[in-house]
Amino acid sequence: MKTLSDLLLLGDSRLYETCAPVERDELPLVAGWVADLHNVMQEIRVKYNFGRAIAAPQLGIMKRLIYMNIDKPVVFINPVLENLSDDQFELWDDCMSFPNLLVRVNRHKSLTIHYLNEHWQPQMWDMTDDLSELLQHEYDHLDGILCTMRAIDEKSFLWRNTPPPAPPR
Repeated sequence: MKTLSDLLLLGDSRLYETCAPVERDELPLVAGWVADLHNVMQEIRVKYNFGRAIAAPQLGIMKRLIYMNIDKPVVFINPVLENLSDDQFELWDDCMSFPNLLVRVNRHKSLTIHYLNEHWQPQMWDMTDDLSELLQHEYDHLDGILCTMRAIDEKSFLWRNTPPPAPPR
């Protein structure tokens, strides 16, 4: 069982790699991967008081797999984002791979995600606002993109528990 000590941290070269799709014959492995993702996310919640989803590459599992648990667990296998809205919003993003750093980014207000569930059944979900932002963040991990790479500008970094600056006028 993977633990918080297995979480890849900012600077680990694997965080910048593009993940391979989960193959159908790997489906028996998914339950174990999801258990590891769930365990580490729970540890993050206890230690840092945040964490709604985690991407497999954050634990060195270089597969296109996302685990989300807000009201109930959801497994996204080989997700594809479509219909990203032109309308965007700005937020301070956080990441388990650098839990004390916040990064100001822009995210699409809505999107559609197509994926396979843990039973290899095709699914589709139209997401808006915070769910849209969350899945964009996790999806980026699958392509080796960190929110630090999406920072609005060079001043878009803030240590957690520091009051954010007033928004630009």
